[in-house]
Amino acid sequence: MVFKKLLGAIGVGGPSVDTVLDPGPVLPGGPLTGRVHLRGGQADVTIEQITLDLVAHVEAESRDGEEHGTVVFDRVTVGGGFRLSEGTEQTVPFSLTLPWETPVTRLHGQPLGVILGVRTEVEMAGAKDKGDLDALDVGPLPVQEAVLEALGQLGFGFKSADLELGHIHGTGQRLPFYQEIELSPPAHHAHAVDEIEVTFLASSGGVEIVIEADKRGGPFSEGHDAVHRFAVSHQAVGHTDWIAEVDSWIKQIVAGHGSHGGFPGDPYSSSYGHTGHHDAHHSEFHHGAQHGDEHRRSGPSTGAVVAGVAAGVAVGVVGGMVAAEVVDEIGDAFEDEESESDDEG
Repeated sequence: MVFKKLLGAIGVGGPSVDTVLDPGPVLPGGPLTGRVHLRGGQADVTIEQITLDLVAHVEAESRDGEEHGTVVFDRVTVGGGFRLSEGTEQTVPFSLTLPWETPVTRLHGQPLGVILGVRTEVEMAGAKDKGDLDALDVGPLPVQEAVLEALGQLGFGFKSADLELGHIHGTGQRLPFYQEIELSPPAHHAHAVDEIEVTFLASSGGVEIVIEADKRGGPFSEGHDAVHRFAVSHQAVGHTDWIAEVDSWIKQIVAGHGSHGGFPGDPYSSSYGHTGHHDAHHSEFHHGAQHGDEHRRSGPSTGAVVAGVAAGVAVGVVGGMVAAEVVDEIGDAFEDEESESDDEG
């Protein structure tokens, strides 16, 4: 019995953990439900705490080029304080609310190449187990889907999506990173714009929509980035002509006019405007990243790319997407980061 306890303390013959998320994509700001299954090992143990980490694989631009890292963007304790006897089983159900700014990983069933996961940590006396990692699928809010569908109807084509470490100045952004969805312009805008990058920053009141356009230079001017912010309420979904609305945004961007915004109850409506720089968040990377007014190009996440059809062909932004090879096991991307950290340590 003493030997069994020793083995359990060092992880050999200890309890096993399996987290099962309820099926179907979840929505930003919505509930994430599931169960943590535990099976007792070769000795009785006290489960002090069960914690779920929401983790994301993000990118950062630095002087040394593009870097990748892992960010924990939410952490919730879902159980603990019970005895798990040798060889017995116990299930801990959980329900937690996703942050409103949780990135979208799928549109109409097609993966975008954005990698999110739920990591389970079980804390016992003198030991922690971080072995269980599950893929997290997040669908779009109705406003997000409406805007992207309108862009597709207007002829924009999907290029890629990624998560960028940093903060968009002048917005109500809460997470230490933001999602960029890169789109190619239709032919009638191609003379003015190379591409646009769309970022959704959702809250309980509505969604801030930041659109950055890579504008082409003219005979007497250089190309530059133009950043505009718009805001809509969740209630506007069923009462808006989205094609006309989004078309007016694009025309403002192409013409160089300022952005408009502010939905009812938006605590950030007074701070809208051009977003000239991004405040960096450094702690998860070997090297920090600083985004300035210079032109930024962001590639797709490691091992995950979604290609789009030619501009103007898609019926919706997602309508013409062709899914390329996506990471088979979400753990691969995170394990690469952790193994690098271990090697350096």
